[in-house]
Amino acid sequence: MSGNILIMDDEQNYLLVLDAILTDAGYKVTALSDPEMGLAFLEESEVDVVVTDMKMPKLTGKDVLDRVKKSYPYIPVLIMTAFGSIEAAVEAMRTGAFDYITKPFSNEELLLSLSKAMQYARAQQENRQLRRQIQERFGADNIVGRDKSMRHVLDMVHRAAPSRSTVLVTGESGTGKELIAKAIHNESPRKDGPFVSVNCMALNPGVLESELFGHEKGSFTGAVSRRRGRFELADKGTLFLDEIGELSHDMQVKLLRVLQERRFERVGGTEAVEVDIRIVAATNRDLQKAVADGLFREDLFYRLNVVSIQLPPLRERREDIPFLAAHFLDKFAKENGREMKGFSPSAMDYLSAYEWPGNVRQLENVIERCVVLAGGETIDADDLPPEIKDEDAQFKSAVDLLPTKLDLSETLEKIEAAVIRRALVKADFVQVKAAELLNISKSLLQYKLKKYTISAK
Repeated sequence: MSGNILIMDDEQNYLLVLDAILTDAGYKVTALSDPEMGLAFLEESEVDVVVTDMKMPKLTGKDVLDRVKKSYPYIPVLIMTAFGSIEAAVEAMRTGAFDYITKPFSNEELLLSLSKAMQYARAQQENRQLRRQIQERFGADNIVGRDKSMRHVLDMVHRAAPSRSTVLVTGESGTGKELIAKAIHNESPRKDGPFVSVNCMALNPGVLESELFGHEKGSFTGAVSRRRGRFELADKGTLFLDEIGELSHDMQVKLLRVLQERRFERVGGTEAVEVDIRIVAATNRDLQKAVADGLFREDLFYRLNVVSIQLPPLRERREDIPFLAAHFLDKFAKENGREMKGFSPSAMDYLSAYEWPGNVRQLENVIERCVVLAGGETIDADDLPPEIKDEDAQFKSAVDLLPTKLDLSETLEKIEAAVIRRALVKADFVQVKAAELLNISKSLLQYKLKKYTISAK
């Protein structure tokens, strides 16, 4: 096995012996008699495992351990100690040492302990690499959003992420609420901790309580052993509670207590479990209305609504549609081993004009379908699903998205605004052409654009 080993021991003879043994075993060894030099070496060199003696004149092995665990928590530390100092080595194990070996030791004992430490180091490196990849994928800077409303959302993510405050993400289904939650986690000081997600609507209340808080052995039929819940699994990280508006009244009470006290009992248990977590919740419901209707606790709402981030529906961020479509085209082309050049103008016109009741998730599914079924390297209008091109279906989708409790004048105004936006897209945002499509004058169109605060690029 290969790897980089740093050895610190003030006894020169031991340094020479260890250097020879480990070099013969295939390791790259740096042996230093001064622990302060060893710590300086760590700052500028790649080290997989640290091996340090317990008793040294300038710094003890415990001092070295504390410094390494603070600055390089992913590097395992092996403690070497004389037989009479085993208690100190055991204490070091309790505070984070990977293992200890007593002097004099056999070559086999040393190499076995070092092999285990190296395996641990490799696993830590893989985890760090995976976390970096996740952060690159789910960081706010990688979320496609050039529209003004999305730039505001991403600015909120950047500002909220470093804090410990609870965040409530709201928006229609398919707008990317979990993606925003992951971005908050991956830009926070908790990014090296777990990100645990639970859909509150997908589980019935009895199962949900066990999922969130865990259960003790024998607490109910089928509980054959103790099980940790999502709150415990998210300790030192972030817990994402999706569809929070679907919680039953009893679960709202229990969740409120946990948010207030940061402790809970497992189902069937009496022991309090304390956790250090950050909560990000999400819902597609209007929680303020649910509070007014008596369906959601007001005190829980205010506990959750510390930082509120509202995600706009895709139809209100049409500037992003071409960029999102290109992003998904590249993604699914790679996954399916295809060379795709882009979209024809007519296909992009249809995509940009559609109302997208399923939001970004629907757009993603449509592009995946197109990549799989398209006959050529360019997505054309003929490759799009029928509902995207059907004029009546498009109009119906726009009407279906309107709130039910509107008077006729407000409803007609919303429909008029949607038709104007669509005409602008078809006219490539040339106002004269859009006015012709709508059979109105350019001055009337400009009045309508101002009235409905519609951007004409």
